[in-house]
Amino acid sequence: MISIKVPSRICFFGDHQDYLGLPVIAGTINRFIELNARPIKSKRYEIELLDLKESRTIAIDDPLEQVEAQDYFRSGMAVLKKKGFDFQQGYQVSISGNIPLNAGLSSSSALIVAWIRFLVAQQQTTEVTNEEIGQFAYEAEVKFFNQPGGLMDQYTIAQGGLLYIDTQTGRTEQLVGRFGTLVVAESGLKKQTLDVLSNGRLFQERAIAEVKKAHPAFDIQHAVLEDFDRYANKVSDLYNDHWYAAIHNYDITKNAYRLLSTVDDNCVELGHLMNAHQDILENRIQNTPKQMANMVKAAVSAGAFGAKIIGSGGGGCMVALVNKDSKQRVIDAFLDQGAKAAYEVELTSLNT
Repeated sequence: MISIKVPSRICFFGDHQDYLGLPVIAGTINRFIELNARPIKSKRYEIELLDLKESRTIAIDDPLEQVEAQDYFRSGMAVLKKKGFDFQQGYQVSISGNIPLNAGLSSSSALIVAWIRFLVAQQQTTEVTNEEIGQFAYEAEVKFFNQPGGLMDQYTIAQGGLLYIDTQTGRTEQLVGRFGTLVVAESGLKKQTLDVLSNGRLFQERAIAEVKKAHPAFDIQHAVLEDFDRYANKVSDLYNDHWYAAIHNYDITKNAYRLLSTVDDNCVELGHLMNAHQDILENRIQNTPKQMANMVKAAVSAGAFGAKIIGSGGGGCMVALVNKDSKQRVIDAFLDQGAKAAYEVELTSLNT
Protein backbone atom coordinates (compact mmCIF):
# COMPACT_ATOMS: atom_id res chain seq x y z
CA MET A 1 0.00 0.00 0.00
CA ILE A 2 1.05 3.57 -0.69
CA SER A 3 -0.66 6.44 1.15
CA ILE A 4 0.00 10.08 0.33
CA LYS A 5 -1.43 13.23 1.94
CA VAL A 6 -0.59 16.74 0.71
CA PRO A 7 -1.91 20.15 1.79
CA SER A 8 -3.52 23.05 0.01
CA ARG A 9 -1.79 26.43 -0.29
CA ILE A 10 -2.56 30.13 0.12
CA CYS A 11 -0.56 32.87 -1.58
CA PHE A 12 -0.37 35.70 0.95
CA PHE A 13 1.86 38.12 -0.94
CA GLY A 14 3.19 38.25 -4.48
CA ASP A 15 0.13 37.24 -6.53
CA HIS A 16 0.87 37.77 -10.23
CA GLN A 17 4.58 38.17 -9.49
CA ASP A 18 6.04 34.69 -9.80
CA TYR A 19 5.91 34.62 -13.59
CA LEU A 20 7.98 37.84 -13.56
CA GLY A 21 10.68 36.06 -11.58
CA LEU A 22 9.77 38.07 -8.46
CA PRO A 23 9.41 36.56 -4.97
CA VAL A 24 6.21 35.34 -3.35
CA ILE A 25 5.16 34.42 0.18
CA ALA A 26 2.87 31.42 0.39
CA GLY A 27 1.91 28.80 2.95
CA THR A 28 0.21 25.43 3.24
CA ILE A 29 -3.03 25.02 5.20
CA ASN A 30 -4.96 22.15 6.74
CA ARG A 31 -7.01 21.25 3.68
CA PHE A 32 -5.76 18.13 1.95
CA ILE A 33 -5.70 15.76 -1.00
CA GLU A 34 -5.34 12.11 0.02
CA LEU A 35 -4.16 9.35 -2.31
CA ASN A 36 -4.29 5.67 -1.42
CA ALA A 37 -2.98 2.96 -3.73
CA ARG A 38 -2.84 -0.81 -3.55
CA PRO A 39 -0.93 -3.09 -5.95
CA ILE A 40 -2.88 -5.04 -8.56
CA LYS A 41 -1.84 -7.68 -11.08
CA SER A 42 -2.79 -5.60 -14.13
CA LYS A 43 -0.07 -3.43 -15.68
CA ARG A 44 -2.07 -0.24 -15.32
CA TYR A 45 -3.18 2.49 -12.97
CA GLU A 46 -6.89 2.30 -12.19
CA ILE A 47 -7.65 5.76 -10.79
CA GLU A 48 -10.82 6.66 -8.90
CA LEU A 49 -11.49 10.37 -8.32
CA LEU A 50 -13.98 9.89 -5.50
CA ASP A 51 -15.13 13.51 -5.11
CA LEU A 52 -15.76 13.93 -8.84
CA LYS A 53 -17.21 10.44 -9.22
CA GLU A 54 -14.87 9.90 -12.16
CA SER A 55 -12.47 7.13 -13.07
CA ARG A 56 -9.71 6.62 -15.60
CA THR A 57 -7.22 3.97 -16.53
CA ILE A 58 -3.63 4.44 -17.71
CA ALA A 59 -1.42 1.63 -18.93
CA ILE A 60 1.97 1.86 -17.21
CA ASP A 61 3.64 1.31 -20.60
CA ASP A 62 1.60 4.10 -22.24
CA PRO A 63 4.01 5.79 -24.72
CA LEU A 64 2.67 9.19 -23.58
CA GLU A 65 3.23 10.66 -27.01
CA GLN A 66 -0.13 12.46 -27.16
CA VAL A 67 -1.21 13.91 -23.83
CA GLU A 68 -4.44 15.90 -23.78
CA ALA A 69 -4.57 19.32 -22.13
CA GLN A 70 -4.77 19.14 -18.33
CA ASP A 71 -4.19 15.38 -18.24
CA TYR A 72 -1.78 15.77 -15.36
CA PHE A 73 -1.62 12.06 -14.63
CA ARG A 74 -0.01 11.36 -17.98
CA SER A 75 2.08 14.54 -18.01
CA GLY A 76 3.46 13.59 -14.58
CA MET A 77 4.39 10.17 -15.87
CA ALA A 78 5.98 11.70 -18.98
CA VAL A 79 8.09 14.13 -16.95
CA LEU A 80 9.39 11.40 -14.65
CA LYS A 81 10.06 8.93 -17.47
CA LYS A 82 12.27 11.52 -19.16
CA LYS A 83 14.20 11.76 -15.90
CA GLY A 84 14.84 8.03 -15.85
CA PHE A 85 12.01 6.82 -13.61
CA ASP A 86 10.51 3.46 -14.50
CA PHE A 87 7.02 2.10 -13.76
CA GLN A 88 6.50 -1.66 -13.50
CA GLN A 89 3.75 -2.26 -10.94
CA GLY A 90 0.07 -1.61 -11.53
CA TYR A 91 -2.04 0.01 -8.80
CA GLN A 92 -5.63 0.73 -7.95
CA VAL A 93 -5.58 4.36 -6.86
CA SER A 94 -8.27 6.30 -4.99
CA ILE A 95 -8.05 10.08 -4.58
CA SER A 96 -10.22 12.36 -2.45
CA GLY A 97 -9.91 15.58 -0.48
CA ASN A 98 -11.51 18.61 1.14
CA ILE A 99 -9.86 21.35 -0.95
CA PRO A 100 -12.47 23.44 -2.82
CA LEU A 101 -12.14 22.85 -6.55
CA ASN A 102 -11.25 25.67 -8.94
CA ALA A 103 -11.26 28.13 -6.06
CA GLY A 104 -7.72 29.48 -5.74
CA LEU A 105 -6.46 27.02 -3.12
CA SER A 106 -4.50 25.01 -5.70
CA SER A 107 -6.51 21.82 -5.69
CA SER A 108 -5.03 20.89 -9.08
CA SER A 109 -1.44 21.48 -7.92
CA ALA A 110 -2.10 19.49 -4.74
CA LEU A 111 -3.41 16.64 -6.88
CA ILE A 112 -0.30 16.76 -9.07
CA VAL A 113 2.07 16.83 -6.09
CA ALA A 114 0.23 13.85 -4.59
CA TRP A 115 0.46 12.00 -7.92
CA ILE A 116 4.17 12.79 -8.31
CA ARG A 117 4.81 11.58 -4.74
CA PHE A 118 2.97 8.38 -5.56
CA LEU A 119 4.99 7.79 -8.73
CA VAL A 120 8.24 8.53 -6.91
CA ALA A 121 7.29 6.27 -3.99
CA GLN A 122 7.35 3.30 -6.38
CA GLN A 123 11.07 3.88 -6.99
CA GLN A 124 12.36 2.17 -3.88
CA THR A 125 16.03 2.87 -4.54
CA THR A 126 15.66 6.53 -5.55
CA GLU A 127 15.79 9.31 -2.98
CA VAL A 128 14.00 12.49 -4.02
CA THR A 129 13.86 15.74 -2.03
CA ASN A 130 10.78 17.86 -1.46
CA GLU A 131 12.40 20.53 -3.62
CA GLU A 132 12.69 18.05 -6.48
CA ILE A 133 9.07 16.96 -6.01
CA GLY A 134 8.01 20.59 -6.42
CA GLN A 135 10.11 20.97 -9.57
CA PHE A 136 8.72 17.76 -11.10
CA ALA A 137 5.16 18.90 -10.36
CA TYR A 138 5.83 22.35 -11.85
CA GLU A 139 7.15 20.76 -15.02
CA ALA A 140 4.14 18.44 -15.23
CA GLU A 141 1.52 21.13 -14.67
CA VAL A 142 2.97 24.26 -16.24
CA LYS A 143 5.95 23.66 -18.52
CA PHE A 144 4.62 20.47 -20.13
CA PHE A 145 1.52 22.32 -21.39
CA ASN A 146 3.23 25.70 -21.89
CA GLN A 147 0.80 27.36 -19.47
CA PRO A 148 1.33 30.94 -18.16
CA GLY A 149 1.59 30.18 -14.43
CA GLY A 150 4.66 30.16 -12.20
CA LEU A 151 6.17 27.64 -9.79
CA MET A 152 4.76 28.96 -6.51
CA ASP A 153 1.93 26.44 -6.10
CA GLN A 154 3.96 23.30 -6.69
CA TYR A 155 6.97 24.43 -4.66
CA THR A 156 4.85 25.52 -1.69
CA ILE A 157 2.74 22.36 -1.56
CA ALA A 158 5.73 20.06 -1.97
CA GLN A 159 7.79 21.73 0.78
CA GLY A 160 5.07 22.82 3.21
CA GLY A 161 5.04 25.53 5.86
CA LEU A 162 5.25 29.28 5.33
CA LEU A 163 7.69 29.95 2.51
CA TYR A 164 9.47 32.86 0.90
CA ILE A 165 10.17 31.74 -2.67
CA ASP A 166 12.68 33.37 -4.98
CA THR A 167 10.92 32.38 -8.17
CA GLN A 168 13.86 33.34 -10.36
CA THR A 169 16.25 30.87 -8.77
CA GLY A 170 13.81 28.50 -7.06
CA ARG A 171 15.46 29.18 -3.69
CA THR A 172 13.07 28.88 -0.75
CA GLU A 173 13.22 30.01 2.86
CA GLN A 174 11.03 28.85 5.72
CA LEU A 175 9.66 31.90 7.53
CA VAL A 176 9.31 32.03 11.30
CA GLY A 177 6.63 34.74 11.42
CA ARG A 178 3.02 34.16 12.38
CA PHE A 179 -0.28 35.21 10.86
CA GLY A 180 -2.42 34.60 13.91
CA THR A 181 -5.89 33.38 13.00
CA LEU A 182 -6.91 32.88 9.38
CA VAL A 183 -10.36 32.63 7.82
CA VAL A 184 -10.96 31.31 4.30
CA ALA A 185 -14.18 32.13 2.46
CA GLU A 186 -15.40 30.40 -0.69
CA SER A 187 -17.10 32.89 -3.00
CA GLY A 188 -18.92 30.26 -5.03
CA LEU A 189 -17.73 32.00 -8.21
CA LYS A 190 -15.73 29.87 -10.62
CA LYS A 191 -12.24 31.14 -11.37
CA GLN A 192 -11.18 32.28 -14.82
CA THR A 193 -7.58 31.24 -14.24
CA LEU A 194 -5.96 31.09 -17.65
CA ASP A 195 -7.53 34.31 -19.00
CA VAL A 196 -6.63 36.27 -15.87
CA LEU A 197 -3.09 34.85 -15.73
CA SER A 198 -2.49 35.48 -19.42
CA ASN A 199 -3.62 39.11 -19.26
CA GLY A 200 -1.80 39.81 -16.00
CA ARG A 201 1.41 38.28 -17.26
CA LEU A 202 1.30 39.77 -20.76
CA PHE A 203 0.54 43.33 -19.67
CA GLN A 204 3.16 43.38 -16.90
CA GLU A 205 5.79 41.89 -19.18
CA ARG A 206 5.02 44.45 -21.88
CA ALA A 207 5.22 47.31 -19.39
CA ILE A 208 8.61 46.10 -18.18
CA ALA A 209 9.77 45.62 -21.79
CA GLU A 210 8.87 49.22 -22.63
CA VAL A 211 10.92 50.47 -19.69
CA LYS A 212 13.88 48.28 -20.65
CA LYS A 213 13.70 49.49 -24.24
CA ALA A 214 14.20 53.08 -23.03
CA HIS A 215 16.55 52.13 -20.17
CA PRO A 216 18.32 48.83 -20.94
CA ALA A 217 19.98 48.74 -17.52
CA PHE A 218 16.63 48.50 -15.72
CA ASP A 219 16.21 45.21 -13.87
CA ILE A 220 12.86 44.37 -12.26
CA GLN A 221 14.73 42.22 -9.72
CA HIS A 222 16.33 45.36 -8.28
CA ALA A 223 13.33 47.66 -8.68
CA VAL A 224 12.41 50.08 -5.90
CA LEU A 225 9.22 52.01 -5.28
CA GLU A 226 10.62 55.19 -6.80
CA ASP A 227 11.02 53.42 -10.14
CA PHE A 228 7.30 53.64 -10.78
CA ASP A 229 7.36 57.43 -11.16
CA ARG A 230 10.87 57.44 -12.60
CA TYR A 231 9.88 55.38 -15.63
CA ALA A 232 6.11 55.89 -15.82
CA ASN A 233 6.39 58.13 -18.88
CA LYS A 234 7.99 55.24 -20.79
CA VAL A 235 4.98 52.98 -20.30
CA SER A 236 1.95 53.05 -22.60
CA ASP A 237 -1.36 54.05 -21.02
CA LEU A 238 -2.69 50.54 -21.71
CA TYR A 239 -0.04 49.01 -19.45
CA ASN A 240 0.23 51.71 -16.77
CA ASP A 241 -1.90 49.88 -14.20
CA HIS A 242 0.16 46.72 -14.63
CA TRP A 243 3.40 48.70 -14.36
CA TYR A 244 2.07 50.03 -11.05
CA ALA A 245 1.19 46.49 -9.98
CA ALA A 246 4.62 45.09 -10.85
CA ILE A 247 6.50 47.72 -8.82
CA HIS A 248 4.16 48.17 -5.86
CA ASN A 249 3.34 44.49 -5.30
CA TYR A 250 7.07 43.75 -5.24
CA ASP A 251 7.54 46.42 -2.57
CA ILE A 252 4.65 44.98 -0.53
CA THR A 253 6.19 41.49 -0.70
CA LYS A 254 9.56 42.79 0.47
CA ASN A 255 7.92 44.52 3.45
CA ALA A 256 5.93 41.39 4.31
CA TYR A 257 9.13 39.32 4.16
CA ARG A 258 10.75 41.68 6.66
CA LEU A 259 7.81 41.31 9.07
CA LEU A 260 7.57 37.52 8.69
CA SER A 261 11.29 37.03 9.27
CA THR A 262 10.74 37.61 12.99
CA VAL A 263 8.53 35.91 15.57
CA ASP A 264 7.04 39.25 16.66
CA ASP A 265 3.28 39.79 16.51
CA ASN A 266 2.94 41.85 13.34
CA CYS A 267 -0.68 41.07 12.50
CA VAL A 268 -1.77 44.70 12.24
CA GLU A 269 1.07 45.61 9.87
CA LEU A 270 0.60 42.42 7.85
CA GLY A 271 -3.09 43.21 7.57
CA HIS A 272 -2.32 46.65 6.16
CA LEU A 273 -0.02 45.08 3.57
CA MET A 274 -2.66 42.48 2.70
CA ASN A 275 -5.22 45.24 2.12
CA ALA A 276 -2.76 47.18 -0.05
CA HIS A 277 -2.08 44.02 -2.06
CA GLN A 278 -5.81 43.46 -2.56
CA ASP A 279 -6.29 47.06 -3.70
CA ILE A 280 -3.74 46.48 -6.46
CA LEU A 281 -5.24 43.15 -7.46
CA GLU A 282 -8.71 44.66 -7.61
CA ASN A 283 -8.00 48.03 -9.21
CA ARG A 284 -4.79 47.47 -11.22
CA ILE A 285 -4.69 43.79 -12.19
CA GLN A 286 -8.51 43.93 -12.18
CA ASN A 287 -9.00 40.30 -11.21
CA THR A 288 -11.65 40.72 -8.48
CA PRO A 289 -15.34 40.37 -9.39
CA LYS A 290 -17.61 42.95 -7.75
CA GLN A 291 -19.27 40.33 -5.54
CA MET A 292 -15.90 39.28 -4.13
CA ALA A 293 -14.77 42.88 -3.71
CA ASN A 294 -17.86 43.44 -1.56
CA MET A 295 -17.09 40.33 0.49
CA VAL A 296 -13.50 41.47 1.14
CA LYS A 297 -14.64 44.95 2.18
CA ALA A 298 -17.27 43.45 4.50
CA ALA A 299 -14.65 41.27 6.17
CA VAL A 300 -12.40 44.27 6.87
CA SER A 301 -15.35 46.27 8.16
CA ALA A 302 -16.19 43.37 10.50
CA GLY A 303 -12.76 43.58 12.11
CA ALA A 304 -10.32 41.68 9.90
CA PHE A 305 -6.80 43.13 9.99
CA GLY A 306 -6.61 42.43 6.27
CA ALA A 307 -8.34 40.42 3.55
CA LYS A 308 -7.64 39.51 -0.06
CA ILE A 309 -8.57 37.12 -2.81
CA ILE A 310 -6.46 33.99 -3.26
CA GLY A 311 -4.79 32.84 -6.42
CA SER A 312 -5.10 34.13 -9.95
CA GLY A 313 -8.49 35.72 -9.34
CA GLY A 314 -11.65 36.06 -11.37
CA GLY A 315 -13.43 34.00 -8.72
CA GLY A 316 -12.53 31.42 -6.09
CA CYS A 317 -11.61 31.99 -2.44
CA MET A 318 -10.56 34.79 -0.12
CA VAL A 319 -8.47 34.86 3.03
CA ALA A 320 -8.80 37.17 6.03
CA LEU A 321 -6.33 37.79 8.84
CA VAL A 322 -8.30 38.03 12.09
CA ASN A 323 -8.02 37.45 15.83
CA LYS A 324 -10.15 35.29 18.11
CA ASP A 325 -12.46 38.19 18.91
CA SER A 326 -13.20 39.12 15.30
CA LYS A 327 -13.18 35.62 13.76
CA GLN A 328 -16.89 34.90 13.96
CA ARG A 329 -17.87 38.43 12.92
CA VAL A 330 -15.69 38.10 9.83
CA ILE A 331 -17.12 34.67 9.00
CA ASP A 332 -20.63 36.06 9.32
CA ALA A 333 -19.72 39.08 7.17
CA PHE A 334 -18.50 36.82 4.36
CA LEU A 335 -21.65 34.71 4.54
CA ASP A 336 -23.95 37.74 4.70
CA GLN A 337 -22.39 38.99 1.45
CA GLY A 338 -23.16 35.71 -0.28
CA ALA A 339 -20.09 33.56 0.29
CA LYS A 340 -20.74 29.86 -0.20
CA ALA A 341 -18.77 28.94 2.95
CA ALA A 342 -16.37 30.52 5.46
CA TYR A 343 -14.22 28.80 8.08
CA GLU A 344 -11.01 29.00 10.10
CA VAL A 345 -7.86 27.37 8.69
CA GLU A 346 -4.38 26.82 10.11
CA LEU A 347 -0.94 26.85 8.57
CA THR A 348 0.56 23.39 8.41
CA SER A 349 3.81 21.80 7.32
CA LEU A 350 2.34 18.32 6.93
CA ASN A 351 3.54 16.23 4.00
CA THR A 352 3.24 12.45 4.25
